[in-house]
Parts: sequence; C-alpha cells; structure tokens
Amino acid sequence: MLNRRSFMAAAGTSLGLTALGLPVQSLADAGLKLGKPEGFSFDSLIEQAKELAGKPYHQENKLPRDVLERIDYDQHGKIIFNTDNALFKDGPGEFPVTFFHLGRYFQIPVHMHVLEKSGDEWAAKEIVYDPDYFSMPKDSPARELPKGAGFAGFRFQESRFGDQKKLDWHKNDWVAFLGASYFRAIGELYQYGLSARGIAMDVAMPNAAEEFPTFTHFYFEPPSAFANDHQVTVYALLEGPGITGAFKFIMQRTNKVLMDIDSHVFLRRDVGRLGFAPLTSMYWFSESVKQTAIDWRPEVHDSDGLSLLTGTGEHIWRPLVNPPHTSASAFSDKAPRGFGLLQRDRNFDHYLDGVNYERRPSLWVEPVGDWGEGAVQLIEIPTDDEIHDNVVAFWVPNAPAKKGNAYHFQYKLHWSADEPYPTDLGRCVATRLGRGGQPGQPRPQGVRKFMVEFSGGPLKDIPFGVKPEVVLWSSSGHFSYIFAEAVPDGVPGHWRAQFDFTSDSPQPVDMRLYLKNGDQTLTETWLYQYHPF
Repeated sequence: MLNRRSFMAAAGTSLGLTALGLPVQSLADAGLKLGKPEGFSFDSLIEQAKELAGKPYHQENKLPRDVLERIDYDQHGKIIFNTDNALFKDGPGEFPVTFFHLGRYFQIPVHMHVLEKSGDEWAAKEIVYDPDYFSMPKDSPARELPKGAGFAGFRFQESRFGDQKKLDWHKNDWVAFLGASYFRAIGELYQYGLSARGIAMDVAMPNAAEEFPTFTHFYFEPPSAFANDHQVTVYALLEGPGITGAFKFIMQRTNKVLMDIDSHVFLRRDVGRLGFAPLTSMYWFSESVKQTAIDWRPEVHDSDGLSLLTGTGEHIWRPLVNPPHTSASAFSDKAPRGFGLLQRDRNFDHYLDGVNYERRPSLWVEPVGDWGEGAVQLIEIPTDDEIHDNVVAFWVPNAPAKKGNAYHFQYKLHWSADEPYPTDLGRCVATRLGRGGQPGQPRPQGVRKFMVEFSGGPLKDIPFGVKPEVVLWSSSGHFSYIFAEAVPDGVPGHWRAQFDFTSDSPQPVDMRLYLKNGDQTLTETWLYQYHPF
C-alpha cells in the first residue's frame, strides 16, 4: 500500500515532469487514446483560420445520420461520461475535463486535442473518441458510431481539491461548451442560466437565414503545476459557411467565473448583422407585463434586463420585454465600457420555482481596448414558453461586414451575481405597467400607467419633503400624471416614478427616464420599448 509520504513524493515527481514539458502517464492511465503529435501555436491556429476563409466551406464527412437521430433526448441522457477517463483527473491543475456525446441535437463532430510541451514548442495530440469512455446501455444506438467519431462538447469539472462548498468534482462542473459556438458558466450563486457564443451572424435579419458556426476543434493547455490561479486555457477553431475564426479562452474559477477571450475572425461572405461577444438568454414574463393566468409563477426569466455602461460613462438599464413580434433595438456608442444581460431580481418569492431562476448568473462583457464606433444591439423574439432562448445581445461595428474582412476583438466575460462595475446612482429595481387613469374614475381607453422603481445611491440622501424631478422622453405619444414618490415600504432611498402614457400610433415607442434633484442626477437612465396593445 502506498503511504501518504510516498504518495506525495510520487505526485511531486509527476508535477515536476509536467512543468518541464515532459509527458506524463496520466492520460494513458485515464484510458484516453491519443493520436499522433502535430505542431501547435495560437499564431498557427489564427493563420489556419485565415487560410480556411479563403477557401470554400467544406463540412467534415457526416456521421450516419440515422444513428444520430436515434440518440434522442432520452437516449442521450443515458450516455454518461465515465469520470475515470477524465482529462487531467490526476492533474496537472485542479479542474478535470469531461466530454459530451454526439446525438440528435449535436450532430457535428468536435475534435478534442491535448497539448504537450517539449522545450519551447507545443504539440497537439487528438483525443480519439471511443465509446468505452462512456457508460451507456448495451442497446444504445451510440455503439453503432465508428471509432474516432468525435465528441459533441466538453466541460470543466469543479476542483478536484474541493471548493468552499466542498463540491464533488465527479458530479459538478462550472463551464460547458456544447452546440455550435455556445458556451456557458455558473456564477457565484452556483447555477447555470444564459449562454454566450463565439459569434452571431444575421440574427433576425428579414432576408437572410441566421448562421450558426461551430467550434470544430478544441485544444487544452495543461495548467501549470505550480500555479494557484484557479485557471485553465483552451484554444478553439471556428468554422462555418460564412466565417472562420481562432479563439483563446483563459477561464478563471474563483467566487465567480471570469473569462479572458481573444478572438480573430475572417469572413467568407458579406454578413448583414455581425455580432461580437453575443449573449443569449430567455425572458418570458415578469412583474412588468403578464397575461392573465398564463402561468402559475409570478415571473419566468433567465435575465430581466440589458445593462449598458457607455463610452461616456452613462449607466443605462433597459428592461427586457416579450414583444408581439421580433424586435431589434440598437444603442449607438463609441468605445463602450461594457454591457450585459443581468438577473437583478434575486427574490425567490418572485419565481416560486425549484429551477432557481433567482440564482441565474448575470453576464457582463468588458471590452479590452478601443472597440471603436458601433452599437450594442438587442434582439427580442416572442415566446410562449420558457424552453426557448428568445433574447440576444451583442456588439455590431459601424462598418459593413464584407467578404474578406478580418476582425480582432478582445474582451472579458464576467459570470457573476451582479455587474462588475455597478453605478453609484440609484438603480432601477422594477418596471410595472397597468391601466392608466385614476382609481375610482372611469379609466380612459388606450392609456397605460407606468411605475418605474429606483433604489439606492443619492436617493437615500434626499432631504425630507423634497421630491425628485422625473425627466421623461418618448419617440411618440404624450405623458400625463407625472410625479415621483417614495415607495411606502420603509426602505430608505426607494422611490418610484409614475406616469400615464397615451400612444398615438400602433408602432413601438421608445422611452427614456431618469430622476434628478436640481442639477444632480439621482439615478441611472431607464430605457424601455413599449408595444401598444
């Protein structure tokens, strides 16, 4: 039996060899089969993507579709990766890697590679797919796929050393890449929610179908044996009919998840709407607007608003809506400081659901460097259920996206409970709509009442007897009964702006509001798109 002292000595030898770039036996011990080594560098991956962009798109030979179609939702759920085969299960680093199987909903094979260093050079060895990596029923159609078929995606498990919650890494993960260029992470509240993507192409364009490029190759860099930075590095090749790209992800798991992303993309064709750092979420309904008896829960959403920190330093809050038809909003900016889809409402009683909507992460994009002129665009698509992602937000440069264009964007993604750079002003905490007019009086037709609540910041210091001024603007229609009042809940600095709005057209109306006291701005700016009904 290996005693603790011998174990520590053996572990130290293994870690030392890894740090020197020498191969260790852990991958073979894990049961993973590796291909032949090929030279690798991020620069060479960028060059590969650039060269591919100059050639016609060629999708890899498809696997037997009839087999993949039979791996439906139920069958896919029975195919479980055996953590005894996890990459890096014995190190180096603290986060093992497990893999997703192909199936009906994930049919494009994704190739996984592990990097090994010899001197100053890296070599990549493909992890060859084998059904023996997975536990599956004897009659599973997955057994009919050929050897080396590929994987659907991967995830990093929680620390094998345990974290503050002492989670079992065999059962818990913190980041997952699965499907097209989608990926997601948990935040500090230990819950998955919305997703990010590598790129967005022609989302909700009237005369073009949306394209979903795929991360077809991933390369895992072994973590440093001596580092204590809780981070991993992964490289990815993006391919699609209209685009190619090379990505580098440095992902750090601490109280939240922080990703540093370096992206290089190359266009094979003109693109009508090219979105960088895209975020994808779900919003069905909230306290703002809810049809009578549509659902038993008070609210259902992964995110409740888009937050913007503009290049001039203005903080903007745009509550999400479930529109009657697909809607696109653009928020022009120069050198933006950040934007994100947030879940601000953290009260369980507002959801009453065991799927933990109150714990869904907020996701913030922090540009690195000057992104120039463009717009954060928000796409909202009607939905009648929570199973559909119907909200997308991304950055679109001003210049047209033409065939042959090359782009280099760097940014950070913060997966957390709140935005990383919140305003010092009062923040919008609720938007409520109702019938216009006065209680006890006949209600006028076509008039909508708005209650916009703010809390915190300088609102807490308003002298007794002073009411903030409501500053309002709309693209059409007119306002009435405008005033501010303290919310009678005893919470200092909790105010609401109230107004009635009468539309003069059936077209969507853009609104803008904030509170001030004299020359002092008290709150962030509230934006809203109202759909008269």
